[in-house]
Amino acid sequence: MGWLQIMLGGLVIAVSIASLFKLYNAGFFLHHEDICQHFYHVGDAYDGFDIRALNDRVGEVLDRMDKLQEKLEKTVQEMVKNKVDLGKSAMTRLEHKRFLEQEVIRPLYGAHIALRQIRLPRAEGIRNSTMKEEPLINTFVVEEIRKYITPKENRVGKTNIYGTERIYNTVGHACVLMKKELEEYMDYDIGSYCKDDWSLSQKLMVNGCDPLPRRRCLTRASKVYQKPYPINESLWRLPDDRNVRWSNYQCRNFQCLSSKNPKRGYSKCTGCFEMDKERLKWVTNSSLPVDFQIRDVLAIKPGEIRIGLDFGVGTGTFAARMKEQNVTVVSTALNLGAPFNEMIALRGLVPLYVTLNQRLPFFDNTMDLIHTTGFMDGWIDLMLMDFILFDWDRILRPGGLLWIDRFFCNRKDLDDYMYMFLQFRYKKHKWAISPKSKDEVYLSALLEKPPRGI
Repeated sequence: MGWLQIMLGGLVIAVSIASLFKLYNAGFFLHHEDICQHFYHVGDAYDGFDIRALNDRVGEVLDRMDKLQEKLEKTVQEMVKNKVDLGKSAMTRLEHKRFLEQEVIRPLYGAHIALRQIRLPRAEGIRNSTMKEEPLINTFVVEEIRKYITPKENRVGKTNIYGTERIYNTVGHACVLMKKELEEYMDYDIGSYCKDDWSLSQKLMVNGCDPLPRRRCLTRASKVYQKPYPINESLWRLPDDRNVRWSNYQCRNFQCLSSKNPKRGYSKCTGCFEMDKERLKWVTNSSLPVDFQIRDVLAIKPGEIRIGLDFGVGTGTFAARMKEQNVTVVSTALNLGAPFNEMIALRGLVPLYVTLNQRLPFFDNTMDLIHTTGFMDGWIDLMLMDFILFDWDRILRPGGLLWIDRFFCNRKDLDDYMYMFLQFRYKKHKWAISPKSKDEVYLSALLEKPPRGI
């Protein structure tokens, strides 16, 4: 009986593969004007349609079924070679059932679903001359990704508050280059706990798959989460270790993150988790001319600096110092080997989890201050830096301050980077250059955005 089931399964798969190859060779999945005109009554039905994605999807299904057929044939050959009699073999009925479910039915079902999910372009309007394909719909196999990127039509055909008829959920264009990782990220049971995979999501983000799709699973959190400290204590005190999930870090507590520990797991912002060192920043005198103090910066625009952005790597100390001056600062952060986002939040400050890849989520001319340190240094491509600086210029209001803090680069590249900062014709309030090493220099500047004519 088992032999018969396996042979029948192999026969079904072989017939399916043969049928798909016939359709494929007939041009059904390729650009074929006669078929398009017959089914859709249009001239150029596939104009703007992603044929390559569709072709890849069909090929992927064929590969799955081919592998399944190969596995079944190999199993049958081994049974024949070993003269296995299922009635007398050591394989129990339960093992036989498990084999069919895991090795036959599940792969066949996956290939079946993937094939059914293939979508051809649909006509826009009645007998319209154009066809419309939903963006990326034939790129991904995992159903949850496809549900996410499918446009959501408004109910009963109404226009929404944005004045559109549908909502498109967004994903980063580089997601198509990380298809395997994204499908792993979106493979979960709806309504259940998410996998502890924030490190995977961050990998996707920093490689351009940003923004990520939303997910419909429950985020994991510490089972022993404690109340955060009051704001008058939290700014300059290490948080409770129990309020962080440490599973994806080398360290398992905040003390381990000390700069004295060579196995702390991160290299940027060494010493950021040592509050005695952090207390000295931006408030104590320094021998270097590139070190500006907060009180001197705020004195340039007394009473005008109220909100700002700190773009860098850190634990929120700049925002903490500004909070003491009644200035609200949002701090960008990535968890590069340590819980930077958790640390900022547990200090009572606002972390903004963004990468260099994306446009900042602030409206034009809204920020009083942008401060940057320790992140955008001489490694950065000049074209990328240009896009970033223009985005900062967009959100900085007229009269707002751009504080470049200890930017460093190779001495021979200094002129190129100086041009990048000076091209906007900001007013110079402070400008200082200081040697960092034999071949590298520091640059600090305080620049004011001018008003511009409409």
